[in-house]
Amino acid sequence: MAVSTKNGLKIWQRRDRNKQLSIWFGYFIAVTIFMVCWKYMSDKTIWMFVLDAPRQGVDILSRMVPPKWEYADVIWGTVWDTINIATLGTIMAIILAVPTAFCAARNTTPSARFVRPIALFIIVSSRSINSLIWALILVAIVGPGMFAGVIAIGLRSIGFCAKLLYEAIEEIDQNQVEAVIATGAKGPQILAYGIVPQILPAFAGISVFRWDINIRESTVLGYVGAGGIGIHLSGSIDNLAWTQVSVILTVIIATVVLSEWVSAKVRHAII
Repeated sequence: MAVSTKNGLKIWQRRDRNKQLSIWFGYFIAVTIFMVCWKYMSDKTIWMFVLDAPRQGVDILSRMVPPKWEYADVIWGTVWDTINIATLGTIMAIILAVPTAFCAARNTTPSARFVRPIALFIIVSSRSINSLIWALILVAIVGPGMFAGVIAIGLRSIGFCAKLLYEAIEEIDQNQVEAVIATGAKGPQILAYGIVPQILPAFAGISVFRWDINIRESTVLGYVGAGGIGIHLSGSIDNLAWTQVSVILTVIIATVVLSEWVSAKVRHAII
C-alpha cells in the first residue's frame, strides 16, 4: 500500500502491479548481494579463531592490569608530536581546501566545464584514500617521521574541508551578493564583502571539527613510521608489553576527550 496526502489527510492507495514487483525485485537483489558477500567472507574466515576470540580478549585485558603508569613519562613527547601533526596537517588542508572549494562551487567556479571537474576530482581523491595509506606512500617518498605524518593528514583532510565548504558557498544568499555588486564592487570586493562573511561561521566550524578528527587519526600514523604516539603503541604490542599498551590507550583516550572538549568550546564560541 502507498500513502499520499491531500488537504492534510492521508489517502491510502494500492500500488500498481509493476511498482510492487519492482520493489520486491529490489529487495531480492539486496538480499542476494548480502548472501553472496556473507558467503565470501565466511570462506575467508577461520571460525575457530572467531569462537576463541572472547577468551583471548579476556586474557589480553587481564594482562593490561595494572597499567605501568611510569611508562607515561616516556610517551608525553610523542603525544605532543601527535597534536602537532594534527594541527599542522589541518592548517595545510585548510590553506589548500579554500581555493579548491571556491573552484568546486557552482556559483564561484571560474569554469564549470574545466575547472570545477578538476576541483571535484581533487576532493574525491583526497576523501577516497585513508590517512594511513597516504602515510605509507609518503614514508616511502620522504622517509619516516613527523613530516610524512603532517602531509598525510593534510592530504586526507583537503577533501573533507573543501566538500563541506563548497556546499556552504553554494548555499549562500545571492541577494547579499547582488547588493554588493549593485554598489559597483568588483571581484575581490564581492568575495570579501558578499561571500566570505556568509561562509565564515561554516569555515570556522569545519576547521575545528576537522582538527578534532585529525587528533584521532594522528594517533595511529606511528604504525607506519609517520610519527606520533602510534610508534610506542606499535612497539608495545609487538613486544607483548600489555601494561604499557593500557597506559598508551588511556593517554590516547584522554587526549581525544580533551580535543573534543576544546573543539566543542571553540565551535560554541564561534558559531
